[in-house]
Amino acid sequence: MAWVPRHQKSDPARRVAFNVIRAVHEDDAYANLALPPAIDRAWLNKRDAAFATSLTYGTLRLEGRMDAIIARASADRSIDQIDAPVLDLLRLGVYQLVELGTPPHAAINETVALTRNELGQGTAGFVNAVLRRVSERGNWEEILRRSAASEAQFLSAWYSHPRWIVDAYARTLEACGRKNAVEPILEANNSPAKVALVPRGLTPEALRDRVERAKMTADAPALVPSAVLLDSGNPARLWPVQDGTAGVEDEGSQLIARMFVAASITDESGRPLEGAGGDSRWLDMCAGPGGKTATIAAVAAQRGATVFANEPQPHRLDLVEDAVAPWTDNVAFREGDGREIGAEEPNAYDRVLVDAPCSGLGALRRRPEARWRKDPADLAELAALQGELLDSAYRAVRPGGLLYYTTCTPTLEETRDVISAFLERTPGASLGDARAEADAITLHPVGGWDKTVQLWPDTDGSDAMFIARILKAA
Repeated sequence: MAWVPRHQKSDPARRVAFNVIRAVHEDDAYANLALPPAIDRAWLNKRDAAFATSLTYGTLRLEGRMDAIIARASADRSIDQIDAPVLDLLRLGVYQLVELGTPPHAAINETVALTRNELGQGTAGFVNAVLRRVSERGNWEEILRRSAASEAQFLSAWYSHPRWIVDAYARTLEACGRKNAVEPILEANNSPAKVALVPRGLTPEALRDRVERAKMTADAPALVPSAVLLDSGNPARLWPVQDGTAGVEDEGSQLIARMFVAASITDESGRPLEGAGGDSRWLDMCAGPGGKTATIAAVAAQRGATVFANEPQPHRLDLVEDAVAPWTDNVAFREGDGREIGAEEPNAYDRVLVDAPCSGLGALRRRPEARWRKDPADLAELAALQGELLDSAYRAVRPGGLLYYTTCTPTLEETRDVISAFLERTPGASLGDARAEADAITLHPVGGWDKTVQLWPDTDGSDAMFIARILKAA
């Protein structure tokens, strides 16, 4: 009987990362939903779970960079000719070599062992050869920079963003007076976002105290004074998060909710309103999944106002109901198309928020796989929907009332162009000074174009939210 070499067992953390990345690419899974149960099924300890998390998110974020490196190290085989599972294993190995600084023998041997166990010995030889070339080349940033045809092409490859997104960011930055500032945005998108907590039924001080009692640490907020940033720890362990008196919400979203409840409005004759009279019906036209709705509802309950939460998708409306559970007496729910509300209930609401469905290109820090699932062709369809929602919201808000249009994307097609087209077709509508309103709340002045707000992850520590206020003459 011949002696057979004993196979090396796959490292469990690397195997979890590989399986989750495959699920993302093959099944369109979301990493944030697929990873936790995968870690639980593998019975990973705390250290291995952290490593699997780092590998998964890091590889997904820098997939474009990994592919550019693999393309230059795979000899005569192009990226398109490499089978998808093999390519994912190569990405995992290259990420360890180039980004984590894992010793070559460890990164290569572990990746080759995983390849052999998952895909067979023949494939393992190819993976071994490519990773060895990667480890021998030296400074890959300089290699990619020298081989790029343009600065934009280099930024796209090195910072792992599709070229069209790089160009879209550049156009918006120029409109906001930040020409040539695209690189810090791309870099910020590749840095994990901190968990931001929003206090709802308690003070920020009380929330920080709860964080400390749970043996967690918190950092100072970057944008909104009332926010609490978790430096470490699982927010789901906090009692205020469990009972709904606090929630996980990006600082940009917190700013929108704070502006919505803080802005002054007038009565229909143009006189400033004092107290709750004439300011009791608040509409959240696109409420799902409910984070902003809950923050708004907590204030509405104190003022005796009712929040009308509309959402067309039943499962997202369920999420809204869960989020606002402590204030359900002050929230009415509607499952329907927001584009119909203006015609059905003209001039019916004192405050209206249109947090419009969008491409989500402002939240790429949190959803690393999303950048590869977007298509520039989607923007025109989204912009048409956004315009229709804004038209409906304008009809629904009463004269002198409050109307905000917001998105979690900075693309001009979904922000400036939507607002400009709306103002052109809507006599009597004008732009309010959202920047002044934001600056009255934030820890530092915010940017934007004209009177609108455009947040950025590098300068504001938030998702790239856009905020505009539309005035309807009293």
